[in-house]
Amino acid sequence: QVQLVESGGGLVQAGGSLRLSCAASGSIFSISVMGWYRQAPGKQREWVALVSGDGVTNYADSVKDRFTISRDNAKNTAYLQMSSLKVEDTAVYYCFADHRVRSWGQGTQVTVSS
Repeated sequence: QVQLVESGGGLVQAGGSLRLSCAASGSIFSISVMGWYRQAPGKQREWVALVSGDGVTNYADSVKDRFTISRDNAKNTAYLQMSSLKVEDTAVYYCFADHRVRSWGQGTQVTVSS
């Protein structure tokens, strides 16, 4: 089993920055990919970014060039650095980790005000 704890959400003005963290515990040796999804009110959950165990990254077009995902394997933690935030980035952000199954964090709220 893998447990994920997210932190770093909050309220920020448009154009600002936030960094989300996702700390993994449990059967961490089995984790391959880690990443983030988000869900805005009234919308479906959408994929945001992912990072593989060897650091290969991929991003949704909506966040490319604004968000940066990284991973510290020594700390078993993934990070999502969000810059140039827009009002439409407002959502609950969920971390995930893939091993034999996919584990999810509890979600952290990000609110971007105009």
